[in-house]
Amino acid sequence: MKLPLKKPALPRAILAALAAFTTASLLHAAGPANLLRPGDHVAVCGDSITEQKRYSIYMELYLMACQPAANLEMVQFGWNGDTTWGFLERIPQNVGPFAPQVATTLYGMNDGGYLAADKAADRIQRFRTSLEDMVKSFREIGVREIIIASPPPVDPVTFKRNTPEAYNPTLSMLGDIARDVAEKNKVRFADVNGIMTDAMKRAKAAKGWDYQVAGDDGVHPGSNGHLIIAYTLLKALGCDGTIGTLTWDCATGRAQTTDGHRILSNTRAAIEIESTRYPYCFPEDPQERAPTARSILDIIPFNEELNRLMLVVKNAPAQKMRVTWGGHSRVYSAAELEKGINLAADFLDNPFCENFARVIAAARIQQDYETDGVRILLHSLNAWAKHFPEEARLDAPRRRMVVQKAADYYAATKSLLAPVKHTLRISPVK
Repeated sequence: MKLPLKKPALPRAILAALAAFTTASLLHAAGPANLLRPGDHVAVCGDSITEQKRYSIYMELYLMACQPAANLEMVQFGWNGDTTWGFLERIPQNVGPFAPQVATTLYGMNDGGYLAADKAADRIQRFRTSLEDMVKSFREIGVREIIIASPPPVDPVTFKRNTPEAYNPTLSMLGDIARDVAEKNKVRFADVNGIMTDAMKRAKAAKGWDYQVAGDDGVHPGSNGHLIIAYTLLKALGCDGTIGTLTWDCATGRAQTTDGHRILSNTRAAIEIESTRYPYCFPEDPQERAPTARSILDIIPFNEELNRLMLVVKNAPAQKMRVTWGGHSRVYSAAELEKGINLAADFLDNPFCENFARVIAAARIQQDYETDGVRILLHSLNAWAKHFPEEARLDAPRRRMVVQKAADYYAATKSLLAPVKHTLRISPVK
């Protein structure tokens, strides 16, 4: 059912830009098989949108806390102004030392040159060739699984470098090429352009034409747009969204749970649990500019498809029951509880949020180092070898130092994910 536009109606120019979008359905719960294996190192590669360190942090926290596989590690390789052909030249030197088994790529925004397709023919062809060569280069350094993403769209309201009616078709064309290269090279494709375009149209219809998804410059998304990118890439990796299931029988007071959670005590009225596997959290951050990541959760099925911590209550003693988790309560019918409710979606403020906020802060510091480590420290080694050949023997240990420092930062971030003790309470509503 199509959502009505809020008044005032969209200006003609905005409607024209929206009409230029190619539409795509959001991904569904029955996604592809999980590509991730225990212990995998994931390289997240891209241009300045990646260097913003938002979707990369969302992905890192998901891989670390939600644990689609055990002991995953991640490094981001964002580079402001980058193109596929620029990144291609640096894969052996910048990515190779980290020896990733999995890589995701998000390029195309700069590759198109902000030009209409008929003026960007050479760049479009170069994008195809560079993507194909990137796949070869990744395989040469031992990458097992590769995700090629299409570039995001620009926002039809805030984009000013060209007309969005001209540039979005170019980005869509680059997305088609990315899909084609992925299929021909038997790697996985992530339709960031299609998913984000669809979400943008839905969001502007529901929230007003000035609701920004691709940021105030129309190119660099806010937190909400970055969550869409993270959602699309995590789905392409095959993450199935299972965080855990807590099953509670009110008649007996007994409870059981799945891996990553341990029942400490249980009665007919309360369960105390210790969890080492977190639901993904959206702690409120006073520094986060609007529109926030939370603001897009009603548009994309992130919680439904990637973030399911389920509570199943059997033999509820009343038709209406109040569930309290942390400092918040909600009322459900006995039938809803029997079917199962998603705690992660229904309780955005929950007992995991405080710890999660600390991990986010540590991940920002860690990824700031990764930017310096890749763009400055590793990238400068060729210049050192050229001008100080007598120090060539130091190149290998310097590479190891850069990589080890990144691993140390990651371990420090992960150490903050301490087990969380939390209590669920249930009571009849008269």
